[in-house]
Amino acid sequence: MPARPAKAAVFEQLAADGVRHLFGNPGTVEQGLLDVAADSAVGYVLALHESVAVAMADGYARAAQRPGVVQLHSAVGLGNAIGMLYQAKRGSSPLVVLAGEAGVRYAALDAQMAADLVAVAGPVTKYAARVLDASSVLRELRRAVKIAMTPPRGPVLVVLPADVLEQETGEPVVPASLPHTRAAPEPAALARAAQLLAAGRRPLILMGDGVAASGAQQALARVAERLGAPVWGVNSSEVNFDAAHPLFAGTLGHMFGADSARVVAGADAVLIVGTYVFPEVFPELDSPFDTGAAIVHIDADAYEIAKNFPVDLGLAADPALSLEGLADHLERQAGPPGRAVLTQVPDLRPPAPAPAPAPAPARAKAPAGDGSLMDCFVRVLAAQAPPDLVVFDEALTACGPLLRHLPPRRAGSYFQTRGGSLGVGIPGALGVKLARPELPVVAFTGDGASMYTVQALWTAARYGIGAAFVICNNRRYQLLDDNIERYWAELGIAPRAHPEAFDLSRPDIDFTALAAALGVPGRRVDKPGQVPGAVRALLGHQGPYLVDLDTA
Repeated sequence: MPARPAKAAVFEQLAADGVRHLFGNPGTVEQGLLDVAADSAVGYVLALHESVAVAMADGYARAAQRPGVVQLHSAVGLGNAIGMLYQAKRGSSPLVVLAGEAGVRYAALDAQMAADLVAVAGPVTKYAARVLDASSVLRELRRAVKIAMTPPRGPVLVVLPADVLEQETGEPVVPASLPHTRAAPEPAALARAAQLLAAGRRPLILMGDGVAASGAQQALARVAERLGAPVWGVNSSEVNFDAAHPLFAGTLGHMFGADSARVVAGADAVLIVGTYVFPEVFPELDSPFDTGAAIVHIDADAYEIAKNFPVDLGLAADPALSLEGLADHLERQAGPPGRAVLTQVPDLRPPAPAPAPAPAPARAKAPAGDGSLMDCFVRVLAAQAPPDLVVFDEALTACGPLLRHLPPRRAGSYFQTRGGSLGVGIPGALGVKLARPELPVVAFTGDGASMYTVQALWTAARYGIGAAFVICNNRRYQLLDDNIERYWAELGIAPRAHPEAFDLSRPDIDFTALAAALGVPGRRVDKPGQVPGAVRALLGHQGPYLVDLDTA
């Protein structure tokens, strides 16, 4: 292939791998790369902060099921992005991060903004490498795409020194090779799994995002129905199981292991699929499962199986193929399907502030609400929205009405924050909209969370990305209020005024004025009578639109 500068070859390789967008925030050491960006079919999406760029790429990767590609600036840019990269790793998002640096020739000088980027990124990436010669630039890019997209997926970093990119390369451009990794367990192992689970009188299923990643939703429903087992979401931020299904029990909280322990107590047969257990901030140190409970764990990532607690049978295999085979084995066994175990297992849903509501019926049944303005808004939105509405949920303490009136039912229609990084909602929804421009996308986020990445509104306006945003504005870090109340109760401390650091009301943030300053129109809603008009505006506006919803 004719020699050309490696910086130009980078864009050729990205285009060959079907990359349409490069999300980034530029710096001087990347100026050579960005100088040729306009000549490429890959569009550059400018973010005003690195966390916005990564969160947009994360949302894009989740919705498109393709790599989200990010450009970051040297050590400072990578540092700004660490929180969102942590979320991407926790959520197994296939990101390819291109980090610039001044050059290999300056490595010994300890210059301004220099750092060991590979070491910095190590804890929050699946793989990280630094290119030292132009003849391997495209090789490293292909390797990055392959590693990012191979289950378990995750973010990958490639460091591109400026002087390497200026060198010429004759490397050919070919698409990255993605290995086929979907493996099914051997029949004897599936038979053993079916035997263990069918023997239980009080079965339970714990599922996570590995189900959605493998397209295993229908197979999981077959298994749940055959066992008559309630299904709980664990580390579940996408549509892994129809939330309107009568066997859907809710989603475990992410804070306290005692809540999960109450749910699994009494179950004598447990199927864990597509998740590890348990991903709380304060998990139980001892196994919460009953002694003698049969536990079967299915995951594409062998590392996650029995990572924290022993299991009776672990199947490192594709969840969809495994569940389909398991369902076949269960259906061949004697006995009627669908034992009514839901009436035998007590309702042990975690107490507030865990986000799990009661099992949500279909939207058409118009479930009763809680009388709040948030509930009113979501109920009207559910009535007016088209059936292909996509929701990005970072509402945290206000998400109950979302799951009541807009229960996640269709694959690709619901995305929730994960990994603990605040500020995912607005840029994440922008990434989803870029991946699926034909679909209406609405993000729900909190007032506190939105301020981490509110700059993303400027990017929405600049590129006319027509997502809508609802700020659930209670003027507080409400989750911290809820958690400290539990902390007081556990330590026997008398309730008192919440710490002043949790308050966001002084000064009050004018989100409509802030959005307008960034180029996005919107309106404030603080009365029920304003809701219908606001919903019509939100759904009908061409381009980005924001609603500041008073949820205090």
